[in-house]
Amino acid sequence: MSYIPAPPEALEILKKYNQEPFHLHHGRVVSGVLGWYAAKHDPDRVDFWKTVGMLHDIDFEQYPEEHCVKGEELFAAENIDESVMRSALSHGWGMTGTKYQPEHIMEKILFAVDELTGLIGAAAMMRPSKSVCDMEVSSLKKKFKDKKFAAGCSRDVIRQGAENLGWELDDLFAQTIEAMRSLSGEMEI
Repeated sequence: MSYIPAPPEALEILKKYNQEPFHLHHGRVVSGVLGWYAAKHDPDRVDFWKTVGMLHDIDFEQYPEEHCVKGEELFAAENIDESVMRSALSHGWGMTGTKYQPEHIMEKILFAVDELTGLIGAAAMMRPSKSVCDMEVSSLKKKFKDKKFAAGCSRDVIRQGAENLGWELDDLFAQTIEAMRSLSGEMEI
């Protein structure tokens, strides 16, 4: 019988398939950011959003060429509910072979913030404070425009994510910076 793991259990499941500290950190960051957004958009389902965020890259480390496809098998092997699987794998729409398109607000936010959290994290490391706590949207916009900076973070996906949500880029940037600031006491960002 399938189930929806709580966020701490989701982290343990993520650790079964990912050992790289970067991937585990990214899972925790995206989980926390989705939890922040859930508090605004779906307060009764914060843990669900956090679990999806934690597990969104479950297959990335072991199966990078089958990312968001191989995940179906891994979610099934863990007896995780299809709602978690579908939402988690939808973040690869248009980039991987996933058949799941982001439809719900949480899926659209995950699609938008997955790459963006990486860009914000990289930009934070370049600051004297090494933190998002004093980051402004204007400085992030400069890094966003510099295609050589954090080149692995797709600006097109971030733009498409904002568009799918009907949000201006500045609004997505501001909210995601704020979400990441909220995590700064819990983890190094």
